[in-house]
Amino acid sequence: MERMDAEFGFKRIALEEKQGLVDDVFHKVARRYDIMNDLMSGGLHRLWKDAMVSWLSPPRKGRPGSFQALDVAGGTGDIAFRIVERSDRVAQATVLDINGDMLAVGRERAVKRKLDDAVTFVEANAESLPLPDNHFDSYTIAFGLRNVPRREVAIAEAFRVLKPGGRYMCLEFSHVDMPVLDKVYDFYSFNVIPKLGQAVAGDGEPYRYLVESIRTFPNPERFAAMLGRAGFERVSYRLLSGGIAAIHSGYKL
Repeated sequence: MERMDAEFGFKRIALEEKQGLVDDVFHKVARRYDIMNDLMSGGLHRLWKDAMVSWLSPPRKGRPGSFQALDVAGGTGDIAFRIVERSDRVAQATVLDINGDMLAVGRERAVKRKLDDAVTFVEANAESLPLPDNHFDSYTIAFGLRNVPRREVAIAEAFRVLKPGGRYMCLEFSHVDMPVLDKVYDFYSFNVIPKLGQAVAGDGEPYRYLVESIRTFPNPERFAAMLGRAGFERVSYRLLSGGIAAIHSGYKL
């Protein structure tokens, strides 16, 4: 039988090995997740997450829980909290993550923000959601899909659990396409971020993997085509900060 391969940064590894290696990365950085994202984005990830939730535009009118939001690979709650607060608690959010350490951080934050009654945390795999068909009004995933071993499977699962009319949104680092900025970003990514990770978190290797994983993620056009093949319609994307990141959107119609 032919071996199925997966990307782990710039390395090719056996498909079944990737999830464990990714889990190890996030066990190491769970308590420093905000620092990690600040290093990776220069602090811009907070604005990008705001931009994604603004584009999602969850309803502000209706009974509490009438809008069901699913945020995948979002263990610390960043996106789910934004959705619930922006909707004035009309939205009820489910946060799903495969990493228990990340979920533990999210649960603590939910209590501190008094959102624990509006956000549910589930430990599970994005490739096999323990959730019903046609249930959610929105599915979001931020900076998580590139860490999933079988992206097409995760996208198919997103399509399955969304209601007809439901919306898929993915925020992910992308491919800088601006002269000069691309070279500056490459230098910063490969030479500065791992050293900062070593200095701040005591381990530069997780940051090296995360930088490499960005470069192997499909460009916006290829990713839009993947969403179309999965059945999503009205697929579009918005580039952020010169293409450092992109928000992808599609509907189950």
